[in-house]
Amino acid sequence: MAEHIANPPPGRAAALAVRCRDVVESEWFGVTVFALVLANAAVLGVETYDGITARWHGSLKLVEHCFLAVFTAEVVLRACAHADRPRDFLRDPWNLFDLAVVTLAYLPFARENATVLRLLRLARVVRAARFLPQLRIIIVAVGKSLPGTLSFLLVGTMLLYVYAMTGWVFFADADPEHYGSIGRAALSLFLLITLDGIGDAVHGGLQISRWSLLYYASYVLIGSFVLVNLLIGVVISSLEEARQLEHEREREEPRRTADGDGEAPCDLRERIATARRALDELEEGLALVGARGAGPEAVAAAAVPPPEPASSGARPTGSPAPT
Repeated sequence: MAEHIANPPPGRAAALAVRCRDVVESEWFGVTVFALVLANAAVLGVETYDGITARWHGSLKLVEHCFLAVFTAEVVLRACAHADRPRDFLRDPWNLFDLAVVTLAYLPFARENATVLRLLRLARVVRAARFLPQLRIIIVAVGKSLPGTLSFLLVGTMLLYVYAMTGWVFFADADPEHYGSIGRAALSLFLLITLDGIGDAVHGGLQISRWSLLYYASYVLIGSFVLVNLLIGVVISSLEEARQLEHEREREEPRRTADGDGEAPCDLRERIATARRALDELEEGLALVGARGAGPEAVAAAAVPPPEPASSGARPTGSPAPT
């Protein structure tokens, strides 16, 4: 009876979550969905050929409906796997992405607009990253590097503007094709940041002024070396952070699964209750020792539970006789 109360039977939501979780976390399920995502990408590529589309239009449309039905069932299974903890389903960005891609395909504006529908079908190809851990880490790293990339773009734009204005001031009359306006100067310098054609630019600048060597050298040093390496550092830092998040997610997943099954919390509660009972018995023993003021022999005696009280007609052994 006590074991039955300590481990209550799981509810319907927990039972459904356990069954669906066994399916979703199985290896064959991931391989099957990944193969379907690749097949969907292949069908999208086939539809770019007008001859095949005109001949097999009905069959390709039926295949598309089958893909949509299968992906819908996959999302429903993943949602049911979190029936006992629905918030965890919404906390996963990949679940939200899958849910958005599948749900938008059913909306009227998407089904009536061929361009939007093709873009949504193309977004399913990105779902292949869900089943490739390394690719998933890279995508997460790119997303986390966006704030640093925006700062890099701001600094790069300011540097490009300053050097473009300087080039327009010194080279506009001699080289109007490349520095005739701020737009042309910025475009020329933007192409030079990849070091493509830097030799011709330096050679042409030396024919105008010897100081142009300092202009191009400082621009290449700051723009091509410092800023590009800064961007690489931002991406690498984001990649390390994304890798750590992936490792933490892998470590937390078994613990969440155990918590969802309801076995780990019950075991923990039983251990806590046992520890509390042991502490209570120890406190009672120490209180008895302090009250009697006895020596070490009383400590051993206090650890032994007191005997049950005798019946009303019996007299304890060693007690004085009634007067």
